[in-house]
Amino acid sequence: MRTPAETMTAYFEGWRRRDAESLRDVLADDVVFDGPMGHVEGVDDNVASLHGLLGIVTDVQVKHVFVDGPDVCTVYDLHTTATGAPVLTVNWAHVVDGRARTIRAIFDPRPLLAT
Repeated sequence: MRTPAETMTAYFEGWRRRDAESLRDVLADDVVFDGPMGHVEGVDDNVASLHGLLGIVTDVQVKHVFVDGPDVCTVYDLHTTATGAPVLTVNWAHVVDGRARTIRAIFDPRPLLAT
């Protein structure tokens, strides 16, 4: 079984490959995502949402990862086709049995909303 850090590393590797379907392997069936631009429940709806997001993602540059037991906080620059500059993002995930159960993203959505 993956550690929480390994789970979230696999999550962001899927982002870099723009492979939303591969994320099913690291998301719990009842995963809940919360962020400035929405709330999504369940693995199917999360993967569908990520299909849309990954269509504009050009890169994810992880700056730092903090791990505290089952909680993983990843600080990264999100590069997209919708913004000129990267969007500094913090992702806080709670991982149970090698799968992310909750994910909270924290970022300033204004650059994405301006498009």
